[in-house]
Amino acid sequence: MTHVSIGEFAQASGLSAKALRLYDEMGLLVPVAVDPSSGYRRYAPEQLNRARLVARLRLAGMPLARIRVVADLASRSGRAAAAELTSYWRQVEADTVSTRSLVADLVAELDDEETSMSRSRQRAAETASYLEQGAREDQQDAVLVSDGVYAVADGVGGCPRDVAADVVQVVAAVGDGDPLRALDDAVARAADLVTQRYAEHPAAATTLTALVVRDGQVAVAHVGDTRAYRVRDGRLERLTRDHSVVQTLVDEGRLTPEEARSDDRRVILNRAIAVDGAYAPDLALHAAQPGDRLVLTTDGVHAVLEPGVLTGLLAADASPEDVVAAVRHAVRVAGEPDNHALVVVDLS
Repeated sequence: MTHVSIGEFAQASGLSAKALRLYDEMGLLVPVAVDPSSGYRRYAPEQLNRARLVARLRLAGMPLARIRVVADLASRSGRAAAAELTSYWRQVEADTVSTRSLVADLVAELDDEETSMSRSRQRAAETASYLEQGAREDQQDAVLVSDGVYAVADGVGGCPRDVAADVVQVVAAVGDGDPLRALDDAVARAADLVTQRYAEHPAAATTLTALVVRDGQVAVAHVGDTRAYRVRDGRLERLTRDHSVVQTLVDEGRLTPEEARSDDRRVILNRAIAVDGAYAPDLALHAAQPGDRLVLTTDGVHAVLEPGVLTGLLAADASPEDVVAAVRHAVRVAGEPDNHALVVVDLS
């Protein structure tokens, strides 16, 4: 019988070598052979079906103990495994319903900001941005720089070219009320527009990361894998989390950030502004200080440049125009395989 190495098995199953070692220790996925001196694990090809099932159940968020039950059942009866999985998901839905009112009460209690506060917008000492088509046939990225409101969007491959541009124009009209609520409402309006205008294009979708700088605060709305960063005192901090399959795997410790950069699933989003899609944005509020630098990027920038290179460019003691020029040049040198866009805002 031919056995395969742990590296080959990891690649074929979609599980990392780190995860395979953990599942071996738990008895969930035991290799057929272990070298007594090196401890090197080897697997049989017929174990792939179980491994792939484990990978998919982990992606669904199922606890490992419950995965063992489903996987064991699947080895004997697919219908029994399906029944167990159905029962698990029904309990997840019931738990969500039972906690919804609790969460809503907590949100109302915590969100006690006075609505009568002034609505002055933080001054931007200097702003700069760029938008490049790169090696793509169409330009599907979009940028917005508009008096305290900033955004980038990235149309998903295969969708009409104007989706991202349409969405940032909706954000440009964000109201003067509470900035978080205004951004949340703007994203909802953008989702309605995409659903109505592009109903005949089921692939129509875009990411969006938008900022409103007002009253000494930065409000953020974020959907997808565009990103917002803040540079303060020379330190770069990422303000958003990618809504992608790979980011979920990184969060759960099943992929390292380095592995994620080359994983084929990195383009699979689980949230985007799409036709009948899951568009609800992450919302965040951050204190703004004079001297802060706010940065928005599409993945044609941050997925192409190495993290250390990007950090050095964005945190450089340079004007926004010089930062924009340096990033644009670096992406071009890297081959600019995708559309790429950048917004840099320095606050005074």
